[in-house]
Amino acid sequence: MKYFAAQVKTRGEEKYIKLFRALYPQCTINIYFPKRKLNVRRRGVMVPSNLAVFPGYIFLEIGDEDSILRYHWLFRKTDGFYRFLKSNQNIRPLENRDLETVLHFIKKAGPLAGISKVYFDEKSRIVVIDGPLMGLEGDIVKVDKRKGRAKIKLDLYDDSFTIDLGFEMMGPAAQPGPKA
Repeated sequence: MKYFAAQVKTRGEEKYIKLFRALYPQCTINIYFPKRKLNVRRRGVMVPSNLAVFPGYIFLEIGDEDSILRYHWLFRKTDGFYRFLKSNQNIRPLENRDLETVLHFIKKAGPLAGISKVYFDEKSRIVVIDGPLMGLEGDIVKVDKRKGRAKIKLDLYDDSFTIDLGFEMMGPAAQPGPKA
């Protein structure tokens, strides 16, 4: 399987996918739009929100490399489409670290990345027990214990950006007991 990235109108990703499916029901390509669950403060109240992991991007799973050429005009003709990555003239599948990062959110975290369970060790380092942050510890650039968020740095096609993922503290690290 090959995975391709397409840039569409930001905050219009779900609308684009629905429109594409309605216009071309014969196209059976898997389209992914990974999201994350995050509690956001609005007017002093914490509200659960579902936000994009990669704002403005959708990901296409295609069986063989030349089939993207069969379908690329269908994607380009659909309202809200901007471009394929790297470019419309140089459509490239995701590779290496880009592919690993996208697959982490598509396959491991699922369509909606939930809240991770963490604790902090005796040196105040974050230790992830479960959730979408697991495996991304090296990409964490900032931790806000009060808000329950970890800011992680993601790279996609030579472009870096940061997103917040929520976490729930599971208490202090377990201290080894005295030996008898």
